[in-house]
Amino acid sequence: MEARAAQFRVCADGGANRLFDELPLLLPNEDAPSVRNRYVPDAIKGDMDSIRSDVLGFYKDLGTEIIDESQDQDTTDLHKCVAFIKDSSPIADKSNLCILVTGSLGGRFDHEVGNINVIHRFSSLRIILLSDDSLIHLLPRTHHHEIRIQSSIEGPHCGLIPIGEPSLSTTTTGLKWNLTDTEMRFGGLVSTSNIVKEDRVTVKSDKDLLWTISIKKH
Repeated sequence: MEARAAQFRVCADGGANRLFDELPLLLPNEDAPSVRNRYVPDAIKGDMDSIRSDVLGFYKDLGTEIIDESQDQDTTDLHKCVAFIKDSSPIADKSNLCILVTGSLGGRFDHEVGNINVIHRFSSLRIILLSDDSLIHLLPRTHHHEIRIQSSIEGPHCGLIPIGEPSLSTTTTGLKWNLTDTEMRFGGLVSTSNIVKEDRVTVKSDKDLLWTISIKKH
């Protein structure tokens, strides 16, 4: 999705450094300052322990709202950002929100686990964690899920991972190795390295699951 098409753009404090440094590298034929001026976050939120002073000043001068929550050390920066988006959104039914989180995977493992914990804590929201290699989102137990596969950009490798507690019954269609009332738990079976075989995958489970699928390199 084109970044400017998003209704609201929020950076965690360290994420603002990456936006400033790396976004111009994606558009090497354009002038770096003009790229930075074109893609400006609406807000930067976090404990402000990671953002560089030059980056903070740059976006502040362009009108970005700076929200310092250094007094809160019990939640992660992603948790702070998601809560801010939820509270700020004019959408009455928050379940209609879709929050795309980039740069949330592929770094320190404890950060990745923290980010997965956030999407579990905000299970009523649709939060997608995206990296160069994979996409992850939660499949709440409250729904029978139908996942449309965009085969040109994702797959074929996928997985279903019980999160928080074991699943005593999970059933799928559209996979190479489908599950039929299958029990999954850490210390037992976890559906990793599965393969998408159809353009529509269905999942029904008695517990929350993580859906993960590989992203194709172009």
